[in-house]
Amino acid sequence: ASKTDGLYTKKYNIIHHTNQPTMMVSFVISLFLISSLTSFYSTHALNIVIAGGTGKVGRLLSSTLHQQQQNKEDDNNNNTNNSKITILCRNAFLASTPTRVSGDFGWLGESFLNQNYSIRLRDWDGGDLLDIVGCDWMGWQDDVLPDADVIVNLVGGYTQQRTMACERLVRESLARCKKPNVQHILMSMDDEDLKISLKKKRAKECEDMLIANCLKVACLRAELNDVQRACDKIMDVIVKYKSNQ
Repeated sequence: ASKTDGLYTKKYNIIHHTNQPTMMVSFVISLFLISSLTSFYSTHALNIVIAGGTGKVGRLLSSTLHQQQQNKEDDNNNNTNNSKITILCRNAFLASTPTRVSGDFGWLGESFLNQNYSIRLRDWDGGDLLDIVGCDWMGWQDDVLPDADVIVNLVGGYTQQRTMACERLVRESLARCKKPNVQHILMSMDDEDLKISLKKKRAKECEDMLIANCLKVACLRAELNDVQRACDKIMDVIVKYKSNQ
């Protein structure tokens, strides 16, 4: 079914006045509308979901988003731009401990989360229902996806689990996201860094999956360990998306 099924357009009655407004009144009205729209766009909050956001790129990206939000709040002297930043991780408890207790799971740390307080962690199944490690993963779809504006996929590993996680995100977002134009962003390593043909194939499978099923897609590549470049590319897409809303 088309994603536009069930939508309808509302008809508005247009009242025609015999006395046209003067050019000055029209000019004032135009300025008011422009000012109102500018204010709306500058204060519009984005709901950003980052899957696999406990790695190096996710740490930099989420803290950058938080800092950008705080700078705008300081400039506006209000809290109207409170974007929600949710990181989907396989074990939120281990990701938020004061010190890292396991190298098998991503970790941000208690101090990082206290400093970047607009970031919240949410357990999810990671696409693999046979390997659940979080304590509170049930219902993550209904918790974070309905109001999502941007979904960033940073799940790494390039194993079959990455493909499953990508499919899970696509399937659940199509079923639950209220907005038809949700921006999907997938970050992968360059083929030169992936090296192994199987990893290259899996990276391409995830990109093809997004392109075939989602309306707004950005499939990005970055060099291994070039964390700043990867973050910059993602931020460019988010900024462009927000400016077009």
